[in-house]
Order: sequence, then structure tokens, then C-alpha cells
Amino acid sequence: MQFEVWAPQAERVTLHCEGATRALARDPARAGWWTGEAEAEHGARYGFALDDGPVRPDPRSRRQPDGPDGLSAVVDHGRHEWRARWAGRGLPGAVLYELHVGTYTREGTLDAAADRLDHLVELGVTHVQLMPVCPFPGRHGWGYEGVSLWAVHEPYGGPEALKRFVDRAHGLGLGVVLDVVHNHLGPSGNHLPAFGPYFTDTHRTPWGSAVNLDAPGSDEVRAFLLGSALAWLRDYRIDGLRLDAVHALYDTRACHFLEELSAAVDGLAGEVGRPLFLIAESDMNNPRFITPRAEHGIGLHAQWNDDFHHALHTTLTGESQGYYADFAREPFAALTKTLTGGYFHDGTYSGFRGRRHGRPLDRARVAGHRLLGYSQTHDQVGNRAQGDRLAAHLSPGLLACAATLTLTAPFTPMLFMGEEWAAGTPWQFFTDHTDPGLAEAVRQGRRREFAAHGWAEEEVPDPQDPATRERSCLDWSEPEREPHARVLAWYRRLVALRRAQPDLTDPDLADTKVAYDEEARWLAFRRGDVRVAVNLGKEPAAIPLGTGRVEVLAAWDPVTAPGADGLLLVPGESCVVLAQP
Repeated sequence: MQFEVWAPQAERVTLHCEGATRALARDPARAGWWTGEAEAEHGARYGFALDDGPVRPDPRSRRQPDGPDGLSAVVDHGRHEWRARWAGRGLPGAVLYELHVGTYTREGTLDAAADRLDHLVELGVTHVQLMPVCPFPGRHGWGYEGVSLWAVHEPYGGPEALKRFVDRAHGLGLGVVLDVVHNHLGPSGNHLPAFGPYFTDTHRTPWGSAVNLDAPGSDEVRAFLLGSALAWLRDYRIDGLRLDAVHALYDTRACHFLEELSAAVDGLAGEVGRPLFLIAESDMNNPRFITPRAEHGIGLHAQWNDDFHHALHTTLTGESQGYYADFAREPFAALTKTLTGGYFHDGTYSGFRGRRHGRPLDRARVAGHRLLGYSQTHDQVGNRAQGDRLAAHLSPGLLACAATLTLTAPFTPMLFMGEEWAAGTPWQFFTDHTDPGLAEAVRQGRRREFAAHGWAEEEVPDPQDPATRERSCLDWSEPEREPHARVLAWYRRLVALRRAQPDLTDPDLADTKVAYDEEARWLAFRRGDVRVAVNLGKEPAAIPLGTGRVEVLAAWDPVTAPGADGLLLVPGESCVVLAQP
């Protein structure tokens, strides 16, 4: 088979494959590339030595059986027999479910997670979004320190397990989204700098040198990232990619890397005949990310909307520290602004940042499904000192209100695993670094970070302690017990309503009309013929819905439809969904 590697600074490149060595030759048609042939079948181990240095794994390795520092293995993707006939499932009308393979089950494998997909079918979600699955040192971690961007973490089951997971999901009617990280690689096991200028000091990121998207040599680096992204969509039949922290992709070239990626993914969608999409994580509140390329935008298909989360979280909890401060002055007003305009910061002053932030969305041109709305995510839970979920602080009624606002808002809803039954387990930050020095640095860094916010050192879980990961695993006995069972039934009811009521998936952001009372702590909004009312206060609230006949579609606590006065009496910490018949 043909082996090739980009190593522009090397004088010699040697292929080591199954105990044999072979010198590679420069490719006359591609500067910096080395090629050669050797006998190798599926599973064969190999690596490259540069200028007689150590044997290193292939930067485009499809499998790392012994971890990031071991030899690569040949993967023949054509060997897999796909079972599910799958036409694809796009983003409009979707409900996403964010899942971490290592803690979704105690086993922490893709096969074990696949065995629990029936739960998601019963819940009614349309897509499962996997947190990163690229290899990283050790067994357990969040996955954002991956170092082999074309391979699958071996403790999760490797490449074949991911294919089995996707095949089973598709067979059940579920799309699959994969979280990918292009803005940095992990600090341990990263061999890319030995091969070429994959990083540049032209820009700096929170993780160090930036990935080289615009300095000399960046053509090949961009091709490397594009190839990795397309491989997930093509070879594993993934339906969409979530792009981690795109604001940390520093690129001054005329065509931004994300625009190039968007065009490539749209092109691949045309080739394979099924919808493919890209979802950005960005805190820039820049509509250009989700503006079509034909309209001089970057052309991504959707983005996470942290403003909705922050406004909702502050309204529910009263928290006002850090970035919540901007939303805490008038939380119901902040929530209203996000429900009707998408962003809260749309050019307004941000006290947290000390400057103006964001720009307005054009509601006539941006469809609501291009923004993802959520009450909890891996970031917003796991980056708290103790990884505490909303369920650790709120009553079941308030959790039902959070679910109602998320699942009836004009955005694409996303749930974080376990929230649908008010999981009592935390989701904490955990690592399994094999380098003792790095492990200690992460441990101390975590403690310093939260000490600055008033947390005692002993209250911050040790990321390297195996018990931290164990505590974070979902407890699958909870959904059968109260109050978890009641919360789960409510989530199922809301997801079913979203599917049954066309107004709840209407992409028109301008169609949402909101009323609220900051002091009485209630909020109501209308989307077409659907009415939603939430009372976050402890006392019953009389919420004016206007005259006209309506029927109750779902209620957390028993309520009676409004009478002639148009007032709906909603019990404390409760919520209702109604519709005009």
C-alpha cells in the first residue's frame, strides 16, 4: 500500500512498518511530501522516523492501538459492513443530546453507550452529540486534549466501535454529531511539531501557540484539518460536527479557514446525498459565522447561544458572579431579549468584558434553528468548581420550567446527558495524565483558578483522582425513582409537543412575543398559536394571556384554562404549555 507524510523540514524520512524499514522518496508533485510503498494489511503497525530520529505515529493516523505515543495502525474503512439505510437528518426541527462517552455509562465505551440509545429514542431527541473521541493520554478525560485528529480513543473502542455506534444510532433514527477540536491539541502526546509548522507564534491562545492557519506552511495545515473533518463525515457517516471554540481559530487570510471548511462540507453533502452541517461554539456574538457564504458570511449552519443559557441560568438561580453579572441586573428582561433577538449582547456594553460586545442578528434573515439553546452543557456544568448541575440547587418544578423554556424557545434545543431526569450525579473536571509533572500542574492550576473565586482548596475535586470520574458517571437507576421519573416524563412530553406543534419549530425569530413581571417572577411568550407560561416564584401567579379560547397541552401542576378575564393561575415553581384549538 502507499504511505505518505508531510515533513517539509526533514532531509530523510524512513517508514517503519511491521518490523521492516523503507526510505521514502520526495514527491516531485507536492512540496514537502514523502511517499513510498510497503506491504501492509488492515491492522499493520507503522510509524515514521525523521532524519534518523525516533519513530513517531502518523499525523494522519486512523488508529492508535497503544495510545498517542505508540505506533499507528492501518485502517481499511472499506471492511466495515454498514447495516442501517440512512438518508440523513438535518438541523431544522432537531433536538440534540450532548453525551460524553466516558461517563454516559460506568463502562465508558462506545459499545456501552450504544446499548443505551433506546433511552434517547424514547426521550424523542433527533441527534446525539458526542463529545470529542480523538485519542488522548490515559484512559479517562473530557476529550478536549486529543492529539490524533483522525483517530478514535482506543479505550472507547477505537474506530470500529465508533462505526458500530453510528450504525446503531442511524438504525434507530438518530443522527450523530461529533465534537471536534481544531483550535489546539493536548499538551502530551502531540508529535505534530516534529513533522512541520502545524503551530505558529504569530498568534497566542489560552493553550499556547496557535494552530497555523495563516503563517508560512498553513496551506498544508488547513488541508490537514479539512481532511480530518471530512473523514468523520465520510468514513464514519457522521451527520454534523460541533466546532470547539472557533473564536480561538486565528486566521487573517482573505478566506477564513471556517469558510473553506463550510464549502468543503457542503460539497461533500452533495456528493453523498445527505444533509451535513457544522455547529460553531463561539462567544463572539457575530452573526457572520452563521450567515451564508453567498451573502458574504462564513456559512456555518448553526452556533451555540451562550447568551440564552446565561440569561436562563441567572433567572433560575439568582447567580451574578463572573459573566452572569451582565444578565443579573434584570434577568427576566435579559431572557426576553434572547428569546426575541437571539443575542443579549448585540453591541451592548458588557461589564464582564469592560467593553461593548456583539452585534445584532437580522431576524428577517437568520432562522431560529441556527442558534442552539440549552440550560446546561458540559462546559456550564463541568467548569463549576464542583461540577454541580441545576438539579443540585433547584426544585423539580424549577427544573421543569428550565426544560419548558429550552424546549419551546425558537432555537434548536440541546440537552446535556442526565438533565432529562434531574441527575443527582455531578459532572466534574477529570483527567488521567500519564506525565506526573503535567498531572500536578493541572491539579494545582485547577485549585488556583477556583481559589480566586473563593473556593477552599479541599473543596475542589482532584482531576487526577479516579473517584472524580466515578462520581461523574450517570446513575441509570435514577430514572426509575422519584422525583427523577416525573422530570423525565415532563421532558418526554415537551419533546413530543415540539414535534407535534409546527409553531414550536417555526424558524421565524421575530414571531416570538414575550411578557414578564420581574418582581412576581413570571414570564409568558407566544409562538404562533402556542402559549407558554412559567412561574419561577414560590407563590401562585395570575398571568394574563388575553381573551380567546385556549386548551392546556401540558402542565407541570394541574391548572385550568383561563376564563373570560384571560388570566391563567399558575402554581408556584410551575409551568404550562397551551394552544388555541
